[in-house]
Amino acid sequence: MEETLSIIKPDAMERNLEDKIKNIFIKNNFEIIKEKKVKLEKKDAELFYKVHETKPFYNDLCNYLSSGPVLVMVLKKDNAIAENRKIMGTTNPKDADPGTIRKEFGISIDKNSIHGSDSKENAEKEISFFFKD
Repeated sequence: MEETLSIIKPDAMERNLEDKIKNIFIKNNFEIIKEKKVKLEKKDAELFYKVHETKPFYNDLCNYLSSGPVLVMVLKKDNAIAENRKIMGTTNPKDADPGTIRKEFGISIDKNSIHGSDSKENAEKEISFFFKD
């Protein structure tokens, strides 16, 4: 069994999509083992997305993630990281496969409704960032 982090981003929270998105995970046999709603300060978003700090979109990304509440979840299942990435869809909702979270709910490449860890190493870092236990 593998764990991954998922974040329901501010645009999806504003539209009250958290239950719909959580149900997609449940239908796809993910176990939601931890969850909490948080409002990140910009400095926290900067720490979380530090891996992107040299990229031109970094500041906008940090502003966006700290613009409203998010729901952070630890998901668990066999091959959780890859399975979560498949269910999320590509970063740009326009290019995402039908039925993926980003295709169904994403507004734009910036407001794409969801984040998911992209590797085992990042999943461990991201989970410990939000769940320090």
